Amino acid sequence: MSANRPTREALSREQYAAIATFRYQLRRFLAFSEAAAQQAGLPHQQHQALLAIAGHAGSDAPTVGMLAERLLIAPHTAAELVSRMVEASLLTKTRGALDGRRMELSLTPRAETILAELTAAHLEELRTMEPALVRALGKLDHEPSDR
Repeated sequence: MSANRPTREALSREQYAAIATFRYQLRRFLAFSEAAAQQAGLPHQQHQALLAIAGHAGSDAPTVGMLAERLLIAPHTAAELVSRMVEASLLTKTRGALDGRRMELSLTPRAETILAELTAAHLEELRTMEPALVRALGKLDHEPSDR
């Protein structure tokens, strides 16, 4: 093991506390995110899908397969999600120009508006949470103290 990664025996109460605090902050953020999406009229998984598509950094257009990978869900589950989102006028599906078997996804103007509002709220929440997250992460690298 590297010098920066403690062995199981070397873990301190402070390190457990730091990880517990970090996970708590993550859960708080996820709860905020789910509530914000619901308030905007979206199931949280649809919000996550919109964000994954809008934030797609690849050179190819986003696809159902990419969405499944980014949301850590099965491809058939992603396909069902996309179908519901197309029906809700949040996404469009078009055949790929180079490969007609490939269905490319894009946000509708309605989805872009909803996502922009949600993202602004999420960025503000993250700014508020940043000090607690940084403190928790900073405590992970400290040497174990006497237990």
